[in-house]
Amino acid sequence: MLGNKTIVLGITGSVAAYKAAEIASQLVQAGAKVNVIMTEEAIQFVSPVTFRALTGRPVVTEMFDLASEFSIEHVSLATAADIVVIAPATANIIAKLAAGIADDMLCCTVLATKAPVVIAPAMETNMYTNPVTRDNLSRLRARDFVIIGPSAGWLASGKEGVGRLADISDIIGSICEVLGKGRDLAGKHIVVTAGGTQEPIDPVRYISNRSSGKMGYALAEAARDRGAQVSLITAPALLTEPPGVGVIKVGTAQEMLQAVENIAPRADALVMAAAVADYRPTRAAKDKIKKGDARLTLKLECTPDILGTVKGKLIKVGFAAESSNLVENARHKLKQKGLDLIVANDIT
Repeated sequence: MLGNKTIVLGITGSVAAYKAAEIASQLVQAGAKVNVIMTEEAIQFVSPVTFRALTGRPVVTEMFDLASEFSIEHVSLATAADIVVIAPATANIIAKLAAGIADDMLCCTVLATKAPVVIAPAMETNMYTNPVTRDNLSRLRARDFVIIGPSAGWLASGKEGVGRLADISDIIGSICEVLGKGRDLAGKHIVVTAGGTQEPIDPVRYISNRSSGKMGYALAEAARDRGAQVSLITAPALLTEPPGVGVIKVGTAQEMLQAVENIAPRADALVMAAAVADYRPTRAAKDKIKKGDARLTLKLECTPDILGTVKGKLIKVGFAAESSNLVENARHKLKQKGLDLIVANDIT
């Protein structure tokens, strides 16, 4: 997704400036060419040498640098950029951009570019909640700037509150989402299911499987990166919700069926990557079952067949996890459920 993309990474004078090093590193590892612009205040927190080492590119720190490879820097950087990302963005830089001030290289580049601009604010809570800052962010949103975060947590002031730089994974994900707009899946709505459903035995126990949900989450991100509107229906999973993806949380197979039936009529494709439990207890105990006899017998019944139930003109993709007769069983499922495509996974 980020291969051969040119990204201008603007860094401003926040304590969170050190996190920009990881952002730059991940972007470079993903194949992007990263041009870093640092404000005078940012240099007080992190050295430009760090970013030159991480990106293999010169770091722009001055408005006029005759030794630079860029002829007229703000124009060259702005024209070359596929996207401009400012992370962290202080209240000061946000105010200047909202007012159209162009008194440093970063502001000039933003004013000169036609590329999308992503801003990740980072500041003390009172500064973020100040009506002036809130108004400035609203003005930037109205101009199609993408605002990511901030999140809540422990701040440099020693207090807890809203103002932390958004998680790096969310920033990277948002960059991918923005760059994906207009690609081959633009205008399409794709529903992806993920994770292993949990069928309750009693208030503390359930029947499930070993699915991590990683496949479904990765597919949702891939569809997002190609411009699709994505709805992720997920059973419990220890994974971070993908930014730019609509997430619907469910627990049981019945809940997943209801969620799919509610949204599938408006979708172009259903990718059923979830590991739906095949059986569930016929009745879940109201109270915790106490340990008593040496044996416990559970009466099970089949869970609903989600793929076989969903109707419509949408493309249906299924998964077959098999320990034997992989191709034969996958072909049978493909035909039985009327699928357009099936992915056969050998679990041995």
